[in-house]
Amino acid sequence: MDLSDIISISGKPGLYEIVAQTKNGIIVASIQDGKRIPAYAKHRISKLDDISIYTVDDEVSLREVYQNIWDKEKGGPAIHPKTSSSTDLRNYMSEILPNFDEKRVYTSDIKKLLTWYNQLHVVGRLKWSETATPEEEESAVADAEILEATTDEANEPIASEEEKTDNKHT
Repeated sequence: MDLSDIISISGKPGLYEIVAQTKNGIIVASIQDGKRIPAYAKHRISKLDDISIYTVDDEVSLREVYQNIWDKEKGGPAIHPKTSSSTDLRNYMSEILPNFDEKRVYTSDIKKLLTWYNQLHVVGRLKWSETATPEEEESAVADAEILEATTDEANEPIASEEEKTDNKHT
């Protein structure tokens, strides 16, 4: 699962996907309805990849927390955060992340991460490879980017600088 292009904008509901960059900011599209809006430097923007949850020992990435929810729910949605009590939310959180720091992780944080999980689930953005580890998935993405950079639109290798100069002399 790739959360690198998914962001949250403080003060705006929902999650957004980065579409393009402008001189003054970025253009984002809502993951729910696809509506595009500009986001500027004055907005507090958080990439989901950069978000972590406090635990007693350390911090755990949001990706790992979502993997735990996915495993617990067998690929289904999480509990509905708006209709669940504070106690239910904390109990659910302790099931998916037993050592979360109860003093530093607020109920509002749990509601937000479950709301985001359910939004990503509805639009089908929560896809895990059954066999690949997160490192293997990142490596596969990097390999694909390198492959794209070394091929042109017709999927033929781009000539190296040496080959270009050799062709000029023959």
